[in-house]
Amino acid sequence: MPYSAQHRATTRARIVEAARILFNRHGFQNVTIDQVMQEAGLTRGGFYNHFKNKEALFSEAVASFLMGRGAQWRADAGVDLSDLRPEMAQQMIDAYLSSEHLGDVEGQCPMIALPSDVARADPETQESFQQLLTAMVWLLETAMTEQGPDRRQQALSAAALCVGGMVLARSLPSSDLAEDVRSAAHKAATSIIST
Repeated sequence: MPYSAQHRATTRARIVEAARILFNRHGFQNVTIDQVMQEAGLTRGGFYNHFKNKEALFSEAVASFLMGRGAQWRADAGVDLSDLRPEMAQQMIDAYLSSEHLGDVEGQCPMIALPSDVARADPETQESFQQLLTAMVWLLETAMTEQGPDRRQQALSAAALCVGGMVLARSLPSSDLAEDVRSAAHKAATSIIST
């Protein structure tokens, strides 16, 4: 008897989330299909019923963050996409550039955890990554205090500080310097959106 569409969707989502966590932990190259399926509690044989290859899974794992773990993260931060006031931009920056987000390797945004892997990935994965950045810039731009012509440039700058600051802080050993980088990026991004 064939599985229901709901069962297939649930299984696929389980595979994607297991992959997202493993890719965050170990990077694309260091994760095998066997490891993903084991993490999802499934056998390797079922993988190809859902994905044509590991690259297709990588693309979907990156894309899944926006409405999956990212949506949970935004809700926890109090970011309400239906009411984008200036406070929402600040809450986004506060949460994104937080010590908690830096320490949550499994739950981190792929823009922090996987930029080098995505730079070498296929165009579909790079498009998924770009959608994450586009969503962040949109949120910041829409919620910013100033509504002038430089708003997009300011939102892009703030997003670059958020992502770049966290990438740099994550690449440093747990140290005062990592915390200083995170804190400096937070201060600079806050300064940009409040001008």
